[in-house]
Amino acid sequence: MDELWDVYDENRILTGDTVKRSSHPRNKDEYHLVVHIWIKNKSGEWLISKRAPNKFYPLLWECTGGSALAGESSLDAALREVKEELGIDLPRGSGCLFKSFKRTVYQDFCDVYVFDYDCSIDDLTFQENETCDAMWASSKEIHRMIMAKEFIPLDNMQYAFDLIGNL
Repeated sequence: MDELWDVYDENRILTGDTVKRSSHPRNKDEYHLVVHIWIKNKSGEWLISKRAPNKFYPLLWECTGGSALAGESSLDAALREVKEELGIDLPRGSGCLFKSFKRTVYQDFCDVYVFDYDCSIDDLTFQENETCDAMWASSKEIHRMIMAKEFIPLDNMQYAFDLIGNL
């Protein structure tokens, strides 16, 4: 099934139009909304997942994320993506928007959320063809993974370093 996305202009104003994922972008002035979700436990570790082998950047680690569907708010997209990819029902009030920015390379607006949540890796349910593993990692370990290219390339690395700490 081809996802349907809302179209935003360069100022993040909804145009009233939608576009199928397979045909985005149609022109240089159209953007869509994506979310990145970073989940932190009480020990200060981050929940990261491994991309399925069939995906672009196969078997690399990442935070949970994806595109908002047509009619979906940024927060609703974040909660849905975590539920789909990891099987977690995050409490709506357990997180906050950390950063929002426009990425002209991908023609999207990226909202980065941070949620506080504790769970066992054994309690996760991985979405077939999306995720194949998960782990709790310290900021230092994620930094090492980014530098070793074991983590997906982040087009805006500074936000990740601001989040996990410059180590």
